[in-house]
Amino acid sequence: MMDFMGDRIKKRREGLNIRATELASSIGVSASLISQIERAKAYPSILTLKKIADALHITVGELIGEQSSLNSHPVVKKSQRKFVKKNKSGAKAYLLSHHDQSKLMDPFLLDFQEKADSTDIMTTRNPGQEYCYVIQGTFEVIIGANTYRISTGDSFYFTSDENHLFTNKSKGPSQLLWIVNQNN
Repeated sequence: MMDFMGDRIKKRREGLNIRATELASSIGVSASLISQIERAKAYPSILTLKKIADALHITVGELIGEQSSLNSHPVVKKSQRKFVKKNKSGAKAYLLSHHDQSKLMDPFLLDFQEKADSTDIMTTRNPGQEYCYVIQGTFEVIIGANTYRISTGDSFYFTSDENHLFTNKSKGPSQLLWIVNQNN
């Protein structure tokens, strides 16, 4: 990650039409140090990095690539799925994306054993929105005081601020794609 920091600094500096000498002067270091940082020949102290970020009107996180993982690592192979949790009824949740602070949603794959439900996995009430797609099986869905039945190929979109529970009503295992809005 550090090797690309210099590239990000240089691109940002050039994008703002700031010469290396101007940047160096504004933060109290030599132009040689800025050149070395941009070529990954030297690494700035935290204090110098903060000064560079302030001078370039950007965050330190953006300079070090904290938010670049979504664009640089968009693929999650089946073998890379991250196990999130399992509940007592036999439902398991897997995260289908890499961590990234700029994500607006989290996609999950939920595996349900026969009669399993979403208790303690996807029942948290919050001000966001959620979307579910039935990959396989049949589910009873309770949202607030309403009950629905959905099957393979059906989808369900709801606000998360109401109590909600999904229960596998199939003979055998079932699966849901579950997407949670991150602006909760």
